[in-house]
Amino acid sequence: MTDNGRESLVIIPARLAATRLPDKPLATIAGAPMIVHVWRRAVEAGVGPVIVACADRAIADAVEAAGGEAVMTGPELPSGSDRVQAAAAIRDPEGRFGIVVNLQGDLPAIDPALIRASLVPLRDPAVDIATLVVPTADPGQRDNPNVVKAVMSLADGAAVGPMVGPTVGPMVGRALYFTRAAAPSGAGPVWHHIGIYAWRRPALDRFVGLPPSPLEKREKLEQLRALEAGMRIDAAVVEGVPFGVDTPEDLARARAMLEQDA
Repeated sequence: MTDNGRESLVIIPARLAATRLPDKPLATIAGAPMIVHVWRRAVEAGVGPVIVACADRAIADAVEAAGGEAVMTGPELPSGSDRVQAAAAIRDPEGRFGIVVNLQGDLPAIDPALIRASLVPLRDPAVDIATLVVPTADPGQRDNPNVVKAVMSLADGAAVGPMVGPTVGPMVGRALYFTRAAAPSGAGPVWHHIGIYAWRRPALDRFVGLPPSPLEKREKLEQLRALEAGMRIDAAVVEGVPFGVDTPEDLARARAMLEQDA
């Protein structure tokens, strides 16, 4: 259940086709496929049912063998967002779940609290899409095009970090733009974007029906399609970027982390 009383559904899109790390969702970490670790973390978040949207039967078999729920989606779908929307339509054709959380399937060590935090911006009924940011003053991250930056509208003083409490929750700001460039300029942090999204269901349905936008194609950032279409994206300020697995080196690190905790 979300903070604003709407039911939420967590969907993890997964497919085997990956150039840098083939069959990534099925890579074994601490005795279980990576996708199963992500599913378990999402279940621990306790925000609603969790399903894996699978492009391949082998992923669904692995999830179901672990006791999870999987939905098969068309392998031709162009993005994770399309896969999430298709899975939501299959799993919930009546639209009972008003919020859909799109959780990446390559975050096996994600803190469940981050999944819960992704819902906080949706307390404001004007917000269409919610996501997460982490403040950083690291020039290496500022200048790294692989680190997506959110240009945020936040009150002065927000750079001190997240406000966490039983009723306040994380600080929330409005995302004005997303970029791979070093932005904004001037003194202060950049906001490292974490690609977890909580969508209002109508916003998700509308989004997948839109063509890729000019800025989306230029920056290679799908969320710019939503901004160019006039949708509002707010972000909760949290601590710590979750560790993602994209390369064999990342996989080795994830194994060391999780096998130590096992």
